[in-house]
Amino acid sequence: MPAARTETDASTDSESSGTALRRRRRAPRPRARGGLFALQVVGELVCTVGAIIVLFVVWQLWWTNVEADARQGAVVREFVQDAATPDPAPSPTATAAPKPGDGPAPVPPQPGNLSVIGVMYIPRFGEAYARPVLEGTGRDVLDTLGLGHYGSTSMPGAPGNFALAGHRQTHGAVLDNIDLLEPGDKIYLQTKDAYYTYVFRSSEIVLPDALDVLLPVPHKPGAKPTESLLTLTTCHPRYGSTERFIAYSTLDSWRPTSAGPPPEIAATVAAAQKG
Repeated sequence: MPAARTETDASTDSESSGTALRRRRRAPRPRARGGLFALQVVGELVCTVGAIIVLFVVWQLWWTNVEADARQGAVVREFVQDAATPDPAPSPTATAAPKPGDGPAPVPPQPGNLSVIGVMYIPRFGEAYARPVLEGTGRDVLDTLGLGHYGSTSMPGAPGNFALAGHRQTHGAVLDNIDLLEPGDKIYLQTKDAYYTYVFRSSEIVLPDALDVLLPVPHKPGAKPTESLLTLTTCHPRYGSTERFIAYSTLDSWRPTSAGPPPEIAATVAAAQKG
């Protein structure tokens, strides 16, 4: 016959049951694992997004320059080679070719969009600096081909303002070092018929909507131009676009292409021709 259960035994059983129940309630903690998994997913997403951003920056600041340099180099080489091709022999009655500086500078005809106007050489930016100048300031020009001419401004050699735009960073960074220009620095433009020598005069920083820098006489609406200017425009600061950096130069002299390049850029022109 089994022994009778005492009150102490019943109390012990009750405590054991309560302890087991509490253990069952505390035991499973799947939520903690789920939270950890979610944290891991978020971390991986952050790393992935970060990697994408880094790759985009590398593409934007480096690879676009590589691609643009290759395209621009090909345009420069083709233009310089064509310009170096001698014209057919002149007839006995033809007038003598002009000498450097004789008479007013020739003015090229207004070209169509994407047409190559010439090649620009800026020794201050390095001995190898040679960039194509094309008609137009759309992305089809600035993002791949070099400096773009504002179609509403003058052509080189004419009184007024020959204004160009170019990227300071990315896509060839054709005006990256514009802030290094010093008064008196020379800038050369080679066209089909002539070499133009400009002398850098001054610079300023303006807001993006300051379009009066493109006037025939910058900042002076209605003024009649008496000089032939070259105006270079690009973004400012170097890695931003909240402002515009403007560089002004004046035409100092010119020479026909038949006379050869100015001595200061002869080696650069020869190297550009060879590619």
